[in-house]
Amino acid sequence: MLFSGVIFDFNGTLFWDTKLHNKAWDIFLTRHDLFLSDEDKFNKMHGKNNKDIFLSLFDESLTDTQIQKYILEKEGLYQELCLQTDMLMAPGAEEFLNYLKDHHIPFTIATASGKENLDFYFDHLPLSRWFEYDKVVYNNGKIKGKPDPQIYQIAMSVINKKPEEVIIFEDAVAGLQAARNADAGKIIVVDSNDDDYTDWSDCQIIKSFNEVDKSQLKY
Repeated sequence: MLFSGVIFDFNGTLFWDTKLHNKAWDIFLTRHDLFLSDEDKFNKMHGKNNKDIFLSLFDESLTDTQIQKYILEKEGLYQELCLQTDMLMAPGAEEFLNYLKDHHIPFTIATASGKENLDFYFDHLPLSRWFEYDKVVYNNGKIKGKPDPQIYQIAMSVINKKPEEVIIFEDAVAGLQAARNADAGKIIVVDSNDDDYTDWSDCQIIKSFNEVDKSQLKY
């Protein structure tokens, strides 16, 4: 089967930052006398909206103001950690994005990141070479969090493709479930952190975008 559209998750997919997010979470959780293992983060946090995460972390009813304060605190820590690295795109990502662009295959990003991080990425990564900011689907406070399929359904409409025409690249369990719930034609797992994808063995699992079979893409 051939596919004519591509949607990327971002964190842990196009930008391999899982360890940085985990470290930022560890600092944040320690500050607030909380603890989660990396396995807990993978299963309960990765790919989800910050609002949903904070509501599950604190056994209390948080106001929107409190949630926003926590978001800015945690993402501020994360961005500081990012700036201490070379901030490189995922292995093979630039070449693959160039291929999609050169062959006029529609593609976009659908990310659980909020605007504070999206702006940061466009400032510090060469995303504008391939992506139009206004066509990136991100957590704007209105879209339901993964595993709800809404974010991928919106992204499909952005690139004007039906679900069966689309390949989705994801790394997080919540995101993979969202892709499946959106009836994506094909799901490719990006194993950027040596996580356990036993339950997703029916999907192709890659460690570099150079492993993607371009012959399955039509243009």
